[in-house]
Amino acid sequence: MSIIDDLKAQYKVGGVAFRLLFWNIICFFISYVVFGLLQFVAIDIDFLQYVSLSSNPMDLLWKPWSLITYAFFHSDVFHIFFNMILLNFSSQLFLTFFNQKQLLGLYVLSAIFSGVVFVLSFYLMNIIAPIVGASAAIMAILVAVTTYQPLMNVRLLLIGNVKLWHITLFTIVVVDIMQIRDANSGGHIAHLAGAFFGFVYIKLLENGTDLSKIVSSVIDFFVNLFSKSQSKPFKKVHRNYKKPIEKPTSRIVTKDKTQQQIDEILDKISQSGYDCLTKEEKEFLFKAGK
Repeated sequence: MSIIDDLKAQYKVGGVAFRLLFWNIICFFISYVVFGLLQFVAIDIDFLQYVSLSSNPMDLLWKPWSLITYAFFHSDVFHIFFNMILLNFSSQLFLTFFNQKQLLGLYVLSAIFSGVVFVLSFYLMNIIAPIVGASAAIMAILVAVTTYQPLMNVRLLLIGNVKLWHITLFTIVVVDIMQIRDANSGGHIAHLAGAFFGFVYIKLLENGTDLSKIVSSVIDFFVNLFSKSQSKPFKKVHRNYKKPIEKPTSRIVTKDKTQQQIDEILDKISQSGYDCLTKEEKEFLFKAGK
């Protein structure tokens, strides 16, 4: 299999975490390719202004998509590099306890919420500035899993076992609160808003309210809207019907055995690469993605 085939296979079965990483990286390269082409033809246009979120509420009238797109674009290589490391780390921890749809829903909703908080905060302070980056959504994911399992042991390179809440607290204090007066204060406000949303999301989920279903419902609506419906002849079948007994379901959605096996194989890929998989494991991934 070629590298492209490997990427296609991993994208197909890699789940939401891999796809979020993929689209963040793709959007970053797209922005730099467009910027490079504009510079080559001597056109002085900042491509990021069309996808970044401006603190001027009036800008949302001509680019409402920026409430989401800002969370997929980054300003430079170091910005996306550290964000993708933290996104991969947080997503893998989150998927230990929750499912793929919840991860996507939390990412999107926290990005929107953090963007709204950023716009309102800067508007009240009479500051006009743009932001880009997935940091707010990543912070929401990290705080969400920390809220659910704060005492979880995480093994860090050169450090050893550390409690998850120590990592999260260090990230919030050092990266955000201590730097909130720096030039990137808008970004830090969005980070803290994302952290708050992640905390609220878990608390509501524990009480039976899953906010991620909002995103899932919207996605399902458009998928059903644009998918071609295949007409099938109606067949009337008479059968003895017994109403199934409803089993009580837990408020926290857990993963089935197939998904758990997929996650174990994906962990193996992230640690040793796709080539380390056995023939049976590769065949299982292809069958699971069908």
